[in-house]
Amino acid sequence: MSINKNAQNNSNAHITFIGGGNMGRALISGLLANGFEPHQISVIEANAITALKLYEDFGVQGIGALEQIAFDFSKNNVVVMAIKPQDFNVVAKGLASKLKHASGPGPLIFSIAAGIRLKDMSRWLDHTRCVRAMPNTPALIGKGITGLFADAAVNESDRALAETICNAVGQAVWVTEEKLMDAVTAVSGSGPAYVFAFLEAMQSAGEKLSLDTQTARKLAYATLEGATQLAHHSEEHAGILRERATSKGGTTAAALDVMKQKGWHEILEKAINAASQRSKAMGDELGQS
Repeated sequence: MSINKNAQNNSNAHITFIGGGNMGRALISGLLANGFEPHQISVIEANAITALKLYEDFGVQGIGALEQIAFDFSKNNVVVMAIKPQDFNVVAKGLASKLKHASGPGPLIFSIAAGIRLKDMSRWLDHTRCVRAMPNTPALIGKGITGLFADAAVNESDRALAETICNAVGQAVWVTEEKLMDAVTAVSGSGPAYVFAFLEAMQSAGEKLSLDTQTARKLAYATLEGATQLAHHSEEHAGILRERATSKGGTTAAALDVMKQKGWHEILEKAINAASQRSKAMGDELGQS
């Protein structure tokens, strides 16, 4: 019922998406499913086929070019930058000319572009009312989690609006320092790929033990889903749950011993650290322009 309350609180909001790709589409679908109306959403999408599909599926207004944006500043406008990081600079500078005509604080800029830091976003836009977000691909089925960061220029009302957008496709968490967004990117933004790799290995192992493909897949996928749900519903640390599921000298212990010998825990930590360092490097590279 809280979703309906959020929708009522944001009944005067209008959200313009710049980019109608997979993540933009997921957010639009989630917002519409949770109380927003099609007339509250517009999409700037240069690809005519993508724009038409968004209109056919959701009834949202399509805008062909950035120049056609017309802000009604009597409304609590939000602009969602759902574009590739490499395109952010050019699009932001184009949007800046629109923001110059804003009365009051102007629209809330909500960016889901990986690696783009607030200081660079604000510099290109000449605008400080900005939120940086890092969603992940389970948002496509309403099971995503988004890391959020904003500075003092964003008030509690704007933060609530940012959360409303994220909660439409899952849940959200705020971090207290922007540098932590690199860790968010590494753990949850890139995280689904690690899980897919683990599933791939589990299924492959089952097939090599003579299970047919369908059975190996079902066993692997259901086991991961069930174990994750069990962990979610427990207040215990995952390490405690692992110990409880492991009998001394049993089959689980034999498997975990091999994983320990291969240093799988350290490997995963190094992999996530590498992703974090790459996120930081992207921010350095993209911010130079």
